[in-house]
Amino acid sequence: MNIKNVFIIFSAIFLISSSAKASNECFEKTSRAVFNFNMGFDKAILKPIAKGYNKLPEPIKNGTGNFTSNIATLLSVPNHILQGNFKEAGNATGSFLINTTIGIFGFGNPAGAMGLTSQKEDVGQTLGAYGISSGCYFVLPILGPTTVRDSIGMVADSFVDPFSIVTWRERELFGISGNKIDYLSVKGATAVDFRGDNMKNFDSLEKNSIDLYSSMKSIYLQDRSRKINNTSDPNDDSWGNLD
Repeated sequence: MNIKNVFIIFSAIFLISSSAKASNECFEKTSRAVFNFNMGFDKAILKPIAKGYNKLPEPIKNGTGNFTSNIATLLSVPNHILQGNFKEAGNATGSFLINTTIGIFGFGNPAGAMGLTSQKEDVGQTLGAYGISSGCYFVLPILGPTTVRDSIGMVADSFVDPFSIVTWRERELFGISGNKIDYLSVKGATAVDFRGDNMKNFDSLEKNSIDLYSSMKSIYLQDRSRKINNTSDPNDDSWGNLD
């Protein structure tokens, strides 16, 4: 990404985000339709897979969660640096190296046992840390809830995340190569692990919510706010208590 493209992206973020708050919905009717589609996808595909996943032995589930979380640490490192959190960047780097080696490619979490943890970060959080407002809220097919800032940040992630660069963009780094299948496999495993961990929470939320769409919107925005302000648990990759 050259300087001109970076300038264009940041200008777009500023203009769009300054014109609307996350509490506003630019496309609520469309977002509700997409949300219903996503719920149908969840019930037909994701939830059944997650139920099967939850029946696996705990060591396999824990290993899968550790593996996907360890890969996510790669995205955190450059974002900690961009935010000036060099100590956190060092912790994230150390955690990744220890878990990838001693933890056998990240399936184990010896770094966590040593107390070496760091807050998960992405470009959307970095933009929020710079004071860029979230812009309006909407829902994407399959990917779920987002905001203008976070959706642009999601695209920018592929330019700073080493895992995305190697897999999705298929560019070799330090002699390591990958492809889009690797990327989609890890993202799919991450989604199934998240859905499995929150099975009871999602069921409770769906049962008790008068307006599930509004409840999910509120949870998402609160979760992003906590992460931007670094008030969420660095060891917790879930949305916590969804009900």
